[in-house]
Amino acid sequence: MVEVREITKGQTVHAAKAMLVLRPRRESAEAVVDFVDVNLRPMGYRLVGAFEQASDTAVSVVAFRELWSTASGHYLYIDDVSTVPAARGHGYADALIHWVIAEAKHCNCEAVHLDSGVGTDRAPAHRLYMRHHLKISAHHFSLEF
Repeated sequence: MVEVREITKGQTVHAAKAMLVLRPRRESAEAVVDFVDVNLRPMGYRLVGAFEQASDTAVSVVAFRELWSTASGHYLYIDDVSTVPAARGHGYADALIHWVIAEAKHCNCEAVHLDSGVGTDRAPAHRLYMRHHLKISAHHFSLEF
């Protein structure tokens, strides 16, 4: 049985294992906690985790922010969706996407948006998003320094 619940400041360590799967550049649980709680949460970044029964460590997480823009109006932007490899294929990320869509409706948002990498390893994530009726609606361009 899956339990989905928000992970608040002071509890971020419970999301770190799943976050490190997608964001290994943070290198440690401590670095994840510091970056999320110090840099991201003040800008509205929220975390929700899927937990297996009797566990304090999330096996899957979704992170998102409530945003407004001239192009998209009022929307939730999903920054991260990550599941530990051993828990993939069990519906945890699916439950989290359901949760975020419900939260977007609760916040009177007009949409949910996310960007996703394009490598072949991302195909399962893309199927997840499409099952939830998210569509490929733009190209994302970047310039790294």
